[in-house]
Amino acid sequence: MSITLVNPDGLPVVDAYRQVSVATGSRLVHVAGQVAWDADGAVVGAGDLAAQVERCYLNVGTALAGVGASFADVAKLTIHVVDWTPDKMPLVLAGIDRAAAALGATPVPPGTLLGVAALDVPEHLVEVEAVAVLD
Repeated sequence: MSITLVNPDGLPVVDAYRQVSVATGSRLVHVAGQVAWDADGAVVGAGDLAAQVERCYLNVGTALAGVGASFADVAKLTIHVVDWTPDKMPLVLAGIDRAAAALGATPVPPGTLLGVAALDVPEHLVEVEAVAVLD
């Protein structure tokens, strides 16, 4: 199987990995976990879970668009939330709703939400990864 690794425009270049991998044949797309950073790697929404969720989803959308996909192609999302408690769900949903409005899409594929102790840097409160399938 041939795999193409891509760093789409609009996302920061990370030395340790590429933002998206595309496998030819089945056209299975794996989007690396996206955190709340802008294209320059600056944190967006410090201390604001809803703002960070929104930015993560927008970054997933940017990554998908970079390989000709969209949220309509997403088969699975995984959300990792730092220090998860159920009372944070309204903030997560608010961020998803704001991202959906900005994207003009409703990202509702099957998903998993996991509580985690920490992410890559202390300022990141959430990370979202996606798997998409293209024709």
